[in-house]
Amino acid sequence: MRALAKMQPGPGLELVDRPEPQCGPWQVKIRVLRAGLCGTDLHLQQWDDWAAEQMHLPQTIGHEFYGEIVEVGSEVKELKPGDRCSGEGHLVCGYCRNCRAGRRHQCIRTVGLGVNTDGAFADYVVLPVENVWKHPDWVDPDLGAIFDPLGNATHTALQWNMVGEDVLVTGAGPIGVMAAAIARHSGARNVVVTDLSDYRLALADAAGADKVVNSSTTRLKDVQLGLGMKEGFDIGLEMSGAPRAVAEMLDNMNHGGRVAMLGLPASDYAINWGRVITHMLTIKGIYGREMFETWYLMTSMLSTSPTLKDAVRSVITHRFAAEDWEEAFAVARAGQCGKVILDWS
Repeated sequence: MRALAKMQPGPGLELVDRPEPQCGPWQVKIRVLRAGLCGTDLHLQQWDDWAAEQMHLPQTIGHEFYGEIVEVGSEVKELKPGDRCSGEGHLVCGYCRNCRAGRRHQCIRTVGLGVNTDGAFADYVVLPVENVWKHPDWVDPDLGAIFDPLGNATHTALQWNMVGEDVLVTGAGPIGVMAAAIARHSGARNVVVTDLSDYRLALADAAGADKVVNSSTTRLKDVQLGLGMKEGFDIGLEMSGAPRAVAEMLDNMNHGGRVAMLGLPASDYAINWGRVITHMLTIKGIYGREMFETWYLMTSMLSTSPTLKDAVRSVITHRFAAEDWEEAFAVARAGQCGKVILDWS
């Protein structure tokens, strides 16, 4: 089968022929139709120190996908060939304390699809049956391919009740844009999105943000005045991993404000702990998706709101055939894009 893989240490990837994965008794084999590029894939292509620690070469990469089941293992009862699906990319042990307590997204032995083991940038991928998410008929291939990052956005945005709240989203990448759309869907009063890219801010504006802010030219204090906000933001969704964005967010939170942090920083940085304490701020780290409550929530929200569905789909700005992966990666790395999709059909 075709597979986009790292065959040896060092920068770069190769589109190569690799053996099709075999389906075990508790597994499902899926024909990949679409796959989304993630920042993680760019790190793996670049072969930075983090990538070198994670991968087991030779290895196929990719973890955001939509496909059709072509084979199920002998013990699989609830799925069948022909079903359309995506997959939860965190493979968990099932035996640690968190797994047994129903907190599988906090498994201490998590293995990442396409990061620590062969992934979905290929004609076929095999997953444990419990990681497969069957889609209803109304989910098209492009939409299904971004359920993984939509899950990140949903997990982050729905940490707290948003009805009537003023929400700040720092970082207008695809996940930040989708989080802004979810905040609007969930009843937020004001949804403000910041970034340094006017291109990505335009995506957030189209997805339903009340105000988009280029942080290089405009301060949040002025934005609050323009919106008639007499106090700070109630909820912060940090998607950028940028120290300056985090600092400005904390400076503009209301007393008792709540911050969910998904964006991964490149290195450690200091924050104003005095403000966190005196303003009684709550900061919560977010990783991946809740398994599988997040998947139920995002499917339910999309099924009841054509507006949200359109906003989520709007983050897809570029589509490439799998054979044109080099161009797709170059577009994604340049940053003048939303979500980039590879077509494996």
